[in-house]
Amino acid sequence: MKPESKLWKLIKKNTSEIQWTRLESWSSFGVPDLLGYHENCGFFMVEMKVVRGKKIHFSPHQKLFHITRPKRNFIIAQDVGLGSIKLYESSAIPDLLADYNAARPVACDDWDHIQRILIRAPLDA
Repeated sequence: MKPESKLWKLIKKNTSEIQWTRLESWSSFGVPDLLGYHENCGFFMVEMKVVRGKKIHFSPHQKLFHITRPKRNFIIAQDVGLGSIKLYESSAIPDLLADYNAARPVACDDWDHIQRILIRAPLDA
């Protein structure tokens, strides 16, 4: 099984309050891998990344998506070396590109906290 498929299974298993749809990104370059829905917040999107080493890779289309849509979109990264799971808001993409290890996640290794952040109601609601 591919590493990203394993991450997808972890996300589904540990965020049971969220209704997930996995998207086929070959049809729309740059669109995140997952569409999530919860009655508290409506729809949001999550890009899955499996990280090996010190760098995280984003295609130019993925960079553009996250830079131009920083609200209610997220990046979840699994560092296979450390075994950690980290959640970032899309607005963190410049930091992730500059230095993945220095970028500050909004949640780390705590699935309950990750799920709470993903389903929190927007501030302007």
